[in-house]
Amino acid sequence: MSTFKHHIFVCVNQRPKEDPRGCCANHGSERLQAFFKKEVERLGLKGVVRANKAGCLDHCEYGPSVVIYPEGVWYWVGSEADVTEIMERHIVKGEIVERLLMPDHEPHPQKS
Repeated sequence: MSTFKHHIFVCVNQRPKEDPRGCCANHGSERLQAFFKKEVERLGLKGVVRANKAGCLDHCEYGPSVVIYPEGVWYWVGSEADVTEIMERHIVKGEIVERLLMPDHEPHPQKS
């Protein structure tokens, strides 16, 4: 059994369109989660990084919600280009993608 260096959780929760809390699935989160998986393969990270579907992460008002562990960094993701940027900068280079950080979720630097 492999041990993953990163777990990426993408909210794919579905709520009715009229729900005032919003809904990540209504903003394409299932498609974006599938694209995260493609990026894992493209970057040769299968077995090192896991891109999982998640139930409600309770931040639907920001659009598709993503949290990456072990860092606990929260992002909102609106496009495949955002996914690629997170994969190439955060996952590969260890950089925080500041422009995609979820409001009120400042990352806490990991100690080496």
